[in-house]
Amino acid sequence: MDTEGTHDAQHTAPQRADGAHRPEPAVPRPAAPPTPPAAGPRTPPPPAAPPAVPVVPAVPAAPPAAAPRGSTALEPALLSWLRTPRPGAAPGIWTYGHRPRPAQESDRVPGRQLISGAAISFLCGWLLWSLLWNGYLGGYWLWPLLLLTPDSWRSAGGDKMVYVWATYLYYGLVLALLVVVFGRMGRWPELVRRFLGPVLGRFRNRGPAVPRPQPAADRAQWPDLRAHGAADAADKLTTEARAGRMNDVDVARIERAWRSVRSGKNSLASFTDTVLRHGAAACAHPSGRRDLPRRTAHHDLLAHQVRIGTAADHHRNPYRHRGAGCALDPGVLGTSLLAVGPAGSGKTTRVVGPVVESMCLQALAGQAAVIAVGPAGSDLGPDEAFDVVVRVGRPDPDCDLDLYGGTTDPDEAAGILAEALVGDLAEQLAGGDSRRAATALAQLLGPFRAVHDRFPTVPELRELLDGAPSAMSALRTALQDGDAHTLLRELDARVRQSERPGDPGVLLADRLALLDRPAFAAFFDPTGGTRQVSLRALDHPLRVRIELPERGHAEASRILARLVLAQFTECAVARGDRSLFACLVLDEAAHTITAEALRGLQRLRSANAGAVLTLRSLDDIPDALRGTLLGTVGCRMAFAGVTTWDGARFAEVWGKEWVETRDVTDRQIIAEGAAMKAFHLFRHLVTGKAVTAKAVTVRTVERERWSASDLANAVPPGHAVLSVTSVAGEHAPPVLVDLRS
Repeated sequence: MDTEGTHDAQHTAPQRADGAHRPEPAVPRPAAPPTPPAAGPRTPPPPAAPPAVPVVPAVPAAPPAAAPRGSTALEPALLSWLRTPRPGAAPGIWTYGHRPRPAQESDRVPGRQLISGAAISFLCGWLLWSLLWNGYLGGYWLWPLLLLTPDSWRSAGGDKMVYVWATYLYYGLVLALLVVVFGRMGRWPELVRRFLGPVLGRFRNRGPAVPRPQPAADRAQWPDLRAHGAADAADKLTTEARAGRMNDVDVARIERAWRSVRSGKNSLASFTDTVLRHGAAACAHPSGRRDLPRRTAHHDLLAHQVRIGTAADHHRNPYRHRGAGCALDPGVLGTSLLAVGPAGSGKTTRVVGPVVESMCLQALAGQAAVIAVGPAGSDLGPDEAFDVVVRVGRPDPDCDLDLYGGTTDPDEAAGILAEALVGDLAEQLAGGDSRRAATALAQLLGPFRAVHDRFPTVPELRELLDGAPSAMSALRTALQDGDAHTLLRELDARVRQSERPGDPGVLLADRLALLDRPAFAAFFDPTGGTRQVSLRALDHPLRVRIELPERGHAEASRILARLVLAQFTECAVARGDRSLFACLVLDEAAHTITAEALRGLQRLRSANAGAVLTLRSLDDIPDALRGTLLGTVGCRMAFAGVTTWDGARFAEVWGKEWVETRDVTDRQIIAEGAAMKAFHLFRHLVTGKAVTAKAVTVRTVERERWSASDLANAVPPGHAVLSVTSVAGEHAPPVLVDLRS
């Protein structure tokens, strides 16, 4: 943090004890020797004691304002949060109270050299002044005074006091010139900024608070509402905030509702009436909740950011990022995030958890929809933080998962289901993809839906894929009775293809059998007997958590993870209203990344949607897809403990940069004279080293930003290397982030 400090130099003019001044004919100066000039920081007045205001972490204290009538309480911290500046910064930087730094670091002098240089320059300046004062260098330095003052001032009958004051003024100018010259030579301003600046900054922070901004620029006064004819609503919201009945979620939610009014989707009259009737609770989330039961991270809902750590003060980090907070927001998550690190490195607790919490808060503010998927027992937040919690495989479920993604199109449902069942084996299928598997499913789903007005359950679909005579005969008879000749041809084609070798129906039936287990008997029911969650509702501020049965049903868990990923990429792109940011958080995405899934992730950027994926290693996905995955996502994160194999992939995608290197070579000095040889011999006896001279070679070379070895061995525990790219195309280089701060 750069904190600039200033000080006033106090110059003490040379005087005699009796206060008299004795001019000389040629060189007027006092008879008594002067005291050295004193220059130093002026002692600031003692700071006032800070008022007893409740302190909220990461929110600076605000000046007291007019409290509600009959109350002596000070303003709540929400108003300070609203008034805190959020300057523009590079993507991935926490903007709340951020102080931008220059892009390049200035030449920083070591502290020891800075102090010694300042001391030497002060002593040199003092010596020069003493020599001038005592006349050892002659009287030439007083010639300007003699030339600019009239002779009558120095005569016997002249005004001697005027000449005395002019002399002292001239002494002060010379002394100030010496201070400026030697101060610049000794870098005194830099010394003050580096060592006294932080101290003075703490004194300023303890002093009186900054005056409140004018109402036109005060965000706590809702100036935009006042400027567009909603002054009554602005007064109501200002009163609610001062009374402490409003939080940051309310502010973000009401601001979003106001943006809908400005865009013409809602009327000004209805907005004003809602605010006047409900106050801070206006335009509430359908669940009625206005906050989460608990928070574990720092959030800034005005900037839509969640803080995940602090950029380390490391030479590999760009200078403008060092010491700045690192944050994630929909602007960068819209390019999707991939986090790779071993178990226990902090992927879930340090990144996934805060992101899910941020998306839930933004959903309560009407700005996002979140689907959090993870194995049972993963810490993705309490149940109260979500609208729906789906626990697949648990007895007596409250909610169910729609196997077909809420669609009524048999071809679309077949494509999603085929991706979930055999997407990881697409390379082994005929044609190298899952299109034949999707066609086989569509040949059964279309006729079945035409007969029963719904899609089949898991046991029914398994019987059809196995070609059970009773199931096929019943479906054929129903189609014949309904004169559905087109669908009957589809069914006949499926029967003929099932008799050919390499038919995908056998593999589909085997994979579907993993879901046709007693533990899943109460799930995936399309008959309407259960409350099902459909990802078609992503145009609503939905908060869903899906727990997968990892223990005992690992393969079924991977199928369901691929199913949710396929449904999300399809439904997010197909939304009619894309004003909400749709986010899928897939904790532990091993064996779920396929070629079709990567194509779906690439389409999310333009659909105001993104995905957060975590992997323990890149070995969990096929080798042919690893480079494509790293190229598809815009945000990449390598945690401490990654292998050199994974580090090589990250190093390749992060590329290289031009850096300046210094090569130092020691060259032995050959003494020629006898005296020099004796000196070298004596120095060698004292130091034990030969006399050498250092030759420094400066070169500009191309070097990897983070090499595979650095990622595997130089990243400390609790840290990660993060690079982000925004939807607008801005990108930040990889930065070493301390996730514990």
